[in-house]
Amino acid sequence: MTPRILLALPFALMACVPVVVETPVPTTDACGASQLQYLVGDQSRVLQTMRFSQPVRIIPYGGMVTQDFQPQRLNIWLDQYDIISRVTCG
Repeated sequence: MTPRILLALPFALMACVPVVVETPVPTTDACGASQLQYLVGDQSRVLQTMRFSQPVRIIPYGGMVTQDFQPQRLNIWLDQYDIISRVTCG
């Protein structure tokens, strides 16, 4: 009886080892906002001459936005003076 227990012991201990599952890291810059950070501090009128390859949402000061998250959408936030204050994805 004792040899059987000794043979089963390694298998019983393997059941106690935690399994690490790697989850994919979500891309935080899917819309390319990091390349457009130079716009922060500029007047919103500079956006009229620009073309974007992804959906763009220009958010005025105090404006309401939907809570749906779309990683490819570029969000451009304006302050009360129509100056670009943030450029984010979502």
